[in-house]
Amino acid sequence: MSDATPDFTSSRSATATLAGVGARGVGANQVVLEIINLTKQFKGFTAVSDLSLQLRAGEVLGFLGPNGAGKSTTVGMILGLISPTRGTILINGSELRRNTALVSENIGAIIENPAFYPHMTGWDNLRALALTAGPVDEARIESLLRLVNMADRADKKYKTFSLGMKQRLGIAATLLSDPAIVILDEPTNGLDPAGQREIREIIPRLGDEGHAVLLASHMLHEVEQVSDRIAIIRKGALIREGNVEELLQNTGFIEIVVQPGEIEPAMQVLSQKPWIERVSVEDDVLRVVAMDDAGAAINRALVERGIFLSSLTARRESLEDLFLDLTEGDGNAPAAETTAV
Repeated sequence: MSDATPDFTSSRSATATLAGVGARGVGANQVVLEIINLTKQFKGFTAVSDLSLQLRAGEVLGFLGPNGAGKSTTVGMILGLISPTRGTILINGSELRRNTALVSENIGAIIENPAFYPHMTGWDNLRALALTAGPVDEARIESLLRLVNMADRADKKYKTFSLGMKQRLGIAATLLSDPAIVILDEPTNGLDPAGQREIREIIPRLGDEGHAVLLASHMLHEVEQVSDRIAIIRKGALIREGNVEELLQNTGFIEIVVQPGEIEPAMQVLSQKPWIERVSVEDDVLRVVAMDDAGAAINRALVERGIFLSSLTARRESLEDLFLDLTEGDGNAPAAETTAV
């Protein structure tokens, strides 16, 4: 994989933090996590196959794949919970296999619902955890509570918190040691729309604070909004990776509505035009893949044949559309994947 610095042009904008120093003093844009040809096999089943990825300080990487694609197994190997069959994991340039302490020193992760003392306040829970995270002063705790929008509720008992508040406190706890890498595995799972929005607003802040964020989620519209780059895996292998805007910029199409009896004639007219790449029909709507400025030419070509448009709309595929196009037909997770982590 190339070491070239990725372009951070995405649905979230980079801030001045990226030009300075990230978490734990790591230089902005520095590669803090690299996996090289990572492979894991379970009794003849390959859960992850020659997977290579980089994660840089200050970026949010959306890590996507259908059930059973190998996301959980990959995260498990990064956290040192699963031994790779082969391949290399580098954390801040050092090989994990040679030094397992790299995980606790550099990575904070929320894999399942965080556990706290129910009868203690949010503040006291963080203070208790800070005792095991090293020297963490109260100013740091206060800063983290503000980061996750919990400063005004920190004096309430944990048992009174909503699921969204509990998840936000969990993110604050993960950040106590100022990890260079933050792994969030389905952070909005089970949350109501308000809770999902709260987490969605926090994730970009983590990148702005200099943390490298690996976000594994099935909420594709959320991943599209908060991620700088996307990596999509299928059957354990990387099938698409890149800047969000770059991945979607060539997915534009034009929707055309004509009278029901004119759908087939319209398809015949348009399919003969060399400047039209593809024509298909979905729910009685023509979908035409052509150049962005082809709308007028399409209208003219159809009118000349006596076919009049009810509507013509330029659209762009969403990340969800792209994901489904790439992974359509994949079933549920195989047993090895569901029991791996």
